[in-house]
Amino acid sequence: MTAERSQLYYTCVFLHVSFQAIQNSVATSPKRDDTPCWLDAQTLRMLLGELQRCRQEAAPFKEVNQPLDTAIYHCGLLMAQCPAALNRQLCQHHLSAIMTPLKEATAQLSSSTQRTSAASSSPRQRLRGWLGW
Repeated sequence: MTAERSQLYYTCVFLHVSFQAIQNSVATSPKRDDTPCWLDAQTLRMLLGELQRCRQEAAPFKEVNQPLDTAIYHCGLLMAQCPAALNRQLCQHHLSAIMTPLKEATAQLSSSTQRTSAASSSPRQRLRGWLGW
């Protein structure tokens, strides 16, 4: 795995886990479902910036461009309505819509890595694998 691809993979994992933590925080909040969720807009702004930087660095990796664009789009929608302009259910929907493409991007980067590492092994390593040594 190249250093750039590895960095991109771990950035996507970080972003996914960060948005998941926010979603869990919103879900376990003691407020009722019809009240605004009052997310920390500063944290969301920071994560959106990191997501946009990740997308710029992902330009050479075409398979993850669309999922990252989708995550940025939904994060922008969430930021446009946050804080306090949406209820908890809609907030949860936006967070899920951000995490799903991040998970897809992570899986794309992971599966490509496994194929690349198998293809880049030496003939001796492939022969040993084939023989079961």
